[in-house]
Amino acid sequence: MKKNIPVFILVLSVLFLNGITAQQLTPKDSLPSTWDLMKYDGVSAFGGLKKAYTAPLHWQKDDIVIASAVVAGTAAIYIFDEETSEYFKKQGENAPSVVRDFGWYFGSPQNNYGITGAVYLVGLFTKNEKIRKTGVLMISAATASGIIQSISKTAVGRARPTAEEGKASFKPFSKEGTYHSFPSGHTILSFTTMYALSKQFESPFIKAGLMGVGLIAPVSRLWDGAHWLTDVGLSLALSVAVVDTIDKYLSTERDYGVEKEKTISWKMHVGLGRVGIVGTF
Repeated sequence: MKKNIPVFILVLSVLFLNGITAQQLTPKDSLPSTWDLMKYDGVSAFGGLKKAYTAPLHWQKDDIVIASAVVAGTAAIYIFDEETSEYFKKQGENAPSVVRDFGWYFGSPQNNYGITGAVYLVGLFTKNEKIRKTGVLMISAATASGIIQSISKTAVGRARPTAEEGKASFKPFSKEGTYHSFPSGHTILSFTTMYALSKQFESPFIKAGLMGVGLIAPVSRLWDGAHWLTDVGLSLALSVAVVDTIDKYLSTERDYGVEKEKTISWKMHVGLGRVGIVGTF
């Protein structure tokens, strides 16, 4: 966990850069109790989990087009999977060990959940809605995508590049780690965390910086020959889809202090000797 202390400090630092002040972090007597907030957040996290899994049932035409493009792009990359794997492994020979270690530790479940859980607890005990929402988004998205990748690894049974069996070697439902290449768990957890964090900022530079940190683990796994490029690519697409779905749910269907746009419903009233238009807020 010591290796992740700098990451936790980084996460909290960028949250403060987004306009969180000491005054905002001071608990207020008028706010709900910590237990009430925790119950509300639990419902929000579970609701986000359900939204992530049921979202494909409500896809519109644009969503289907995007999904089709991802599949087509993955198929194109698959053609060069073995070539790109060799390229990344050669690049990894000269990669800084500190970068490779960071990618491994940050993408590991125990470390990743330690960071996201710490972010949430800061928001919970300070009763800061912005940090609480960020923590809920991180935890819910990581859980939703994590369950998908855990099941898929075993069900698909794709051999890792280090197995030296080629990109088309599969052994479904194998318990051997050698056949757990797809998808990349480190990619999903690290990028989901940083992409969720980037959603809280307007600045494109901060967004790019955070997503860049989230890409360290995927690249390090390619350097190590632990995954094919298609494994990483589809894992990134999954992370984006899950985070976007849950973030939209938390912003529109749950209350985290974000003022929603007020709409006015206009109705015409006609009566004896009067005609008028009434707007209802």
